[in-house]
Amino acid sequence: MSETTQQGEALRKAFLDGMSRAASSVTVVTTDGPAGRAGVTVSAMTSVSADGEEPTMLTCLNAASSVLPLVLENGCFCINVLQSAQTAISDIFSSRSPAPGGDKFTAVEIFTAATGAPCLTQALVSFDCKLLSAERIGTHHICIGAVKAVHVAPDGEPLLYGMRRYLRAVAH
Repeated sequence: MSETTQQGEALRKAFLDGMSRAASSVTVVTTDGPAGRAGVTVSAMTSVSADGEEPTMLTCLNAASSVLPLVLENGCFCINVLQSAQTAISDIFSSRSPAPGGDKFTAVEIFTAATGAPCLTQALVSFDCKLLSAERIGTHHICIGAVKAVHVAPDGEPLLYGMRRYLRAVAH
């Protein structure tokens, strides 16, 4: 192994170790439309801006994911922020646990959002987005969407992921 490869592997390991310390909300990104319905657990999502005609958000989807081509063709996605008690849903949509009957959506109640994307009824918050752009950077696509609707639960706490495990927020 070359020195450059060893340095690259060391940097990747340090990066993954460092990112494991950055806790983030666990979300399920869903889509539906002419290409079909799909969903996947992700932790890479954030707001882009609340200003302009519509708020914007982004999520990062693995280029090898079976969900990405459907999001691109359907032109919509919903970012569903999970509640602290929804680890089983996260595990099903990440394929850590098998989906009941082979369909991930049988594990959740959904409603159809304005864009046609499925929103998880019991999510802490769901951001229904029309896809504005998607750009491949390395192994992932950065998908930016215009928020068309926001559905907020009356109460609850977010499910977090950090240190390579699920975490809960603790108020101080």
